[in-house]
Amino acid sequence: MKEYATKEGTFSYLKQFPKYSRDFYRFDGDVFVSSLGLGTFRKEPYREENYIVNYKDAVKTAVLNGINLIDTAINYRYQTSEREIGEALKELFSEGSAVREQLVVTSKAGFLPLDFPFPENPYQWIEDHVLTPGLATKEEVIVDQHCITPAYLRWSVEQSLKNLQLETIDVFFLHNPEMQLGYVEYKTLKKRIKKAFELFEKLVEEGKIRHYGIASWNGFLYDESHTEYLSLKDMVAIAEEVGGKGHHFKYIQSPYNIAKTEARSYSNQKGPDGRYYTLMQAAHGYGLKMMGSSSLLQTNIFKSRFDPKVGELLGTSDLNDLASALQFARMGHVVSALFGAVDPQHVEDNLMLAYLPNSKPDNVAKLFGTNDAV
Repeated sequence: MKEYATKEGTFSYLKQFPKYSRDFYRFDGDVFVSSLGLGTFRKEPYREENYIVNYKDAVKTAVLNGINLIDTAINYRYQTSEREIGEALKELFSEGSAVREQLVVTSKAGFLPLDFPFPENPYQWIEDHVLTPGLATKEEVIVDQHCITPAYLRWSVEQSLKNLQLETIDVFFLHNPEMQLGYVEYKTLKKRIKKAFELFEKLVEEGKIRHYGIASWNGFLYDESHTEYLSLKDMVAIAEEVGGKGHHFKYIQSPYNIAKTEARSYSNQKGPDGRYYTLMQAAHGYGLKMMGSSSLLQTNIFKSRFDPKVGELLGTSDLNDLASALQFARMGHVVSALFGAVDPQHVEDNLMLAYLPNSKPDNVAKLFGTNDAV
């Protein structure tokens, strides 16, 4: 039995749901992934209600009903999200309801996670857990919250594995490295990313991660003149320098939703031929796989009702705006669109989309009104 997602394991998983549309699962070249993935980010993690709520039931409901991608990060809710996923997976495995090879589990590191309960003095936590053990110097910790030194990242991976109660993380993301720009030069950041990638290649060899990538908020979406712009071409070049053509930099994660469409509509990234493409097109050109984050823009896209034409074009007229938003998000060039849900009922409601086929590409393109949509 493998301790990570496999092609055979994920295929056996999808065969449990024969009533779902054949479009619901996608083969990304390595494994089969549900086109909706469960995310575990919560806004304002210092608020007490974010700890009273238990994600465990939502995770179990997702896995039992056809979602095999679970996404998290060590800093989400001060490590609580990872720990609840770990509890849920342990129960599923012990019950025989799922096996490790069927599930794709991703996490991230870069932000300092602190710990729950929130420390009385977070600066002392940084001193005790990062600076004193020598994981980083004070200068390598950006605004008391972000760090990507190899020693710190190794600690993060080890801690995430412990939290998740797993031996291997399928995809491990460097979390928002653009956070450091404005405090260090781009040239310096590239050197830091190179050291991070060197560590990740070692962690692949050690069996602690299977693949790695970069999860970014706006870094891949800005114009290249912006201070926090990240060049995908540069990131691939670093990976090839570190790991050769057989490197394990395989994924990126970036926002894509009906209100934030730049990943599909804005040509700001150079492809392998040096010409400018959208992020989705460039990623495809480099052989990378993209996971779409913030599919519902943290529910901010529902401040007013959608135009009825949206549902007509996406084939979701009989459902609601939330279903239309998720349908749109998973119709990009993504292996999966991530959504957050604490209530198991919300997970089940969103899975109504599993019965729907993909929207027609021409219909999706009409929602853009430009020639840039892929």
